[in-house]
Amino acid sequence: MTTKYMAERIEIQVFNKIKKAKRGALFFSDSFLSKENFEGVRKALQRLVKKGELIRIATGIYVRPEIDPVIGAVTPGIDEIAKAIAKRDKARIIPTGVYALNRLGLSTQVPLNVVYLTDGAARKVKIGKRSITFKKASPKNVATIGEISTLAIQALRTIGKDKASSDEISKIQELLQKEKPTHLQHDYRLAPEWIRQIIKPVLNQNRE
Repeated sequence: MTTKYMAERIEIQVFNKIKKAKRGALFFSDSFLSKENFEGVRKALQRLVKKGELIRIATGIYVRPEIDPVIGAVTPGIDEIAKAIAKRDKARIIPTGVYALNRLGLSTQVPLNVVYLTDGAARKVKIGKRSITFKKASPKNVATIGEISTLAIQALRTIGKDKASSDEISKIQELLQKEKPTHLQHDYRLAPEWIRQIIKPVLNQNRE
């Protein structure tokens, strides 16, 4: 069996696995690797990138892009990439800092370095000119479950105690009204006392 035949066979196997997933799905090089074919898979992924079947968005991370008729290839956003990494690593992640403020509409700033708390491994992943930093945190700090309440707690932590304006507090409380009551009650218990005082009126309103 020739080296060329082996390379072509590995490429076909890799591409067949990729084609089974919907466009926009993320792939990790270690999803295909084994000790026996590490180099073969790496070269197969490189060839698929050259052919335009895949886009390499970070070291070891690829996507078979969705194709928009106007703008062409569409790659996943930072949050999709972070969630895919967390799913692979079986870890929990929580958006923090300016990114949490931006997601809630409290800031128009789009950070180049997006930071997530995680109970998985600490690491930094370069995505073009941007990056994702996973910062190791205690289990309690990644235990919130509500999408809105999680962002609200992290946004308030970023703003700081007694530093949130009345407009920011009103906006956060308005957004929290859209959170599932059971999720809000769960996350309320995990928040610092000063943040609980901001969440409490929404909880009381839900009980009425």
